[in-house]
Amino acid sequence: MSLSRLKAVVFDWAGTVVDFGSLAPMGAFVDAFAEFNVAISIDEARVPMGMAKRPHVAALLAMPRIAGEWQRVHGHAPTEADIDAVYAVFVPKNIAVAASYADLIPGAAETAAAVRAQGLKIGSTTGYTREIMERITPIAAAQGFVADAMACTGDVPDGRPTPFLMWKVLTELEIYPPWAVVKIDDTEVGISEGLNCGAWTVGVAVTGNVFGLSRADTDALSAHDFAARRAQAVGKLASAGAHYVIDGVADLLPVLAAINGRLARGERP
Repeated sequence: MSLSRLKAVVFDWAGTVVDFGSLAPMGAFVDAFAEFNVAISIDEARVPMGMAKRPHVAALLAMPRIAGEWQRVHGHAPTEADIDAVYAVFVPKNIAVAASYADLIPGAAETAAAVRAQGLKIGSTTGYTREIMERITPIAAAQGFVADAMACTGDVPDGRPTPFLMWKVLTELEIYPPWAVVKIDDTEVGISEGLNCGAWTVGVAVTGNVFGLSRADTDALSAHDFAARRAQAVGKLASAGAHYVIDGVADLLPVLAAINGRLARGERP
């Protein structure tokens, strides 16, 4: 396998490299809203996944059902101050659980090693803050995954779906042009980040947020239920514009080879 036309692969973190099912933020969002006597579901909490977390809170409070419940409980529509208040409660909850969900997704270390062996650099972007990632990266490193550059929420003026995080990573890696880069992500907004940067994009269907189950719960599904849930996840990521969709990072190398071939034929994202 030759990846001579590619220069870098940029990975998302939760749901792509660590935290099978992207579970860590979900309970934190539910618990944070509960402190304001507003109940939200895990499925609702997942909808804006991939965004920076304050915009994520804002997106949740903009959902008609949640906004209506906030109005009923608090007597007014959600305000910027309310977004700040919920976010302030959410952050320490997310920090507290992050390290508990830092196990590598199967294939992450091996895929990263194979990419490096081809001479490519490894970047990463995340909707998490640096403070949260400080809990996660040492655990990931001990399991065999280390990025050459990482951009987090707060490092740039705005997060996904803007390309700012990608631009920061590619600048640090000294990588150009963007079509020599592949972005891997489990969320629609993360796919948009890659597209807006001008990179190739690969959606991760089964291990991430759209599928939304732990490894154990995924393994427990019947073949019929797994296929139906997988098809729905693939559809969402493809509709977001992903050039390819795979089950997990363990399936990435053949896709990188295919992209390399397309570049050799003069194709662009």
